[in-house]
Amino acid sequence: MWMFEIPPFVPFFIGAVVILFTRGILRSAIMIAIPVVGAIHLWMVPDGLSFQLSFLDYQLMPYRVDKLSLMFGYVFHIAAFIAIVYSLHIRDTMQQVAAMLYAGSALGAVFAGDLLTLFVFWELLAFTSVFLIWARRTERSYAAGMRYLIIQVLSGVILLAGALFYGAENGSLEFGKIGLEGMAGWLIFIAFGIKCAFPILHNWLTDAYPEATVTGTVFLSAFTTKVAVYALARGYPGTELLVYIGAAMTCFPIFFAVIENDLRRVLAYSLINQVGFMVVGIGIGTALAINGAIAHAFNDVIFKGLLFMSMGAVLHMTGRINGSDLGGLYKTMPKTTVLCIVGAASISAFPLFSGFVSKSMVMSAALENGFDWIWLMLLFASAGVFHHAGIKIPYFAFFAHDSGIRASDPPANMLIAMLIAACLCIGIGVYPSVLYALLPYDTGYNPYDATHVLAQTQLLFFSALAFVWLNLKGMYPPELRSVVLDADWLYRRMFPTVFQNLFSVIHKADNGLRRAFLVRLEKRLDNLAVRHERLSGLLSRNHPVGSMVMWVAVILATYLFLSFFR
Repeated sequence: MWMFEIPPFVPFFIGAVVILFTRGILRSAIMIAIPVVGAIHLWMVPDGLSFQLSFLDYQLMPYRVDKLSLMFGYVFHIAAFIAIVYSLHIRDTMQQVAAMLYAGSALGAVFAGDLLTLFVFWELLAFTSVFLIWARRTERSYAAGMRYLIIQVLSGVILLAGALFYGAENGSLEFGKIGLEGMAGWLIFIAFGIKCAFPILHNWLTDAYPEATVTGTVFLSAFTTKVAVYALARGYPGTELLVYIGAAMTCFPIFFAVIENDLRRVLAYSLINQVGFMVVGIGIGTALAINGAIAHAFNDVIFKGLLFMSMGAVLHMTGRINGSDLGGLYKTMPKTTVLCIVGAASISAFPLFSGFVSKSMVMSAALENGFDWIWLMLLFASAGVFHHAGIKIPYFAFFAHDSGIRASDPPANMLIAMLIAACLCIGIGVYPSVLYALLPYDTGYNPYDATHVLAQTQLLFFSALAFVWLNLKGMYPPELRSVVLDADWLYRRMFPTVFQNLFSVIHKADNGLRRAFLVRLEKRLDNLAVRHERLSGLLSRNHPVGSMVMWVAVILATYLFLSFFR
């Protein structure tokens, strides 16, 4: 039917235009209806559907449906619905339009069948999402948004360059497996890596997400990095380099998250940590590993959204988000506290919660394929994420010391959105077969194997014990009012210091050369002055008139003699 040929992004783009001309309840109803209707439509779209057109000498595929794109399509509709419900209390037209366009751009990207269409939506993701950061209307959010936009647009430019090289080398722009052969493969890989927040390329995320609005951060956490994960799963499955990059991504954020004071920034580091598990799965490339990566992306959108919503509720009700300023909120925000704990249990991969049924797939695939050291790194990362997201977030926000703040639970729409996400976290954890049925491969994996359950339970138990012991001994890093520079230290501290010292040496050398030159010039000028003085004395000496006439005659005779020989 012709209805199936309508790409999923179209309703969101149309909705963004419609809500410009509506207000109040009608606008809210339209915003809620779009992801619901879109999800129903997507559920009926058959696998294998595609739409093609000719452009110059290439066949483009702006719309392609398969199991991989459908998985991300489903979760993006769920995320959009939850985030829209969460944001119903605001009346900021710019945020609402930007959010609809942003969600639509993410859907356009994951259903793009060629690199040119992917590039268009890749850039639209950047231009639409940055308004969710600027909407906070602070100096810090403006600066963070500018940095975010520059880096995201740069990623798109690199992607376009790679696509052009790829088209020239292969005579096709089809977006399939690319690999790292040739210049095109590396350029596209770097573009995907920037948006995926690879190590050293990740600071745009930890800088921008915490500076966005309360509702904007929930949207941001769902789409940008997950589109990049989808792109890697499509273009680079089985690329071993991704295994090591992903392992590094799971580990390094832990150290920064533990000492970070801003709790939304802690979650931003945690987001990189969780994306690392997905990248490892894509790099391993087996059916189980790819399933695990995609399932974890699906679950992460929901439980990370829940954690960002709970911290957003705290910020919305108290105006504070630093761990050093919070504590004791469980007394007056009990519902938010419980919902946050559900998100914390999910991200920590507790049995019967969603994180457990997907993260264990990636770790099992690592062991099965001989990546023993990588498995140990993932094990360390699992313990670390329990510390900084599973314990630190709820502990310092709702328990710890009593801050004296007596804020109530947030508005009903925010609680309903968090409740939907919490129910999904528990439902997927209890009935993982529903999620597994949607995955690209049928592996027959059972997450509730006795070995998996016991190993994860022991890991969580000893991690909790370590936190309690360190906290009682006063050895756990305290929440300090400070700024963690992370890799920003390279260009905010190291590079300025290096260049300052280098320019200082150059300046001293330049001054020395200038002084030496001026001394020599002064000596030369002194010598010339002495010679000029002698010559002036010679020419100005008094001579008799007859002697002068004689010299004039001599000069004239010489001139005539020389003229004769011309």
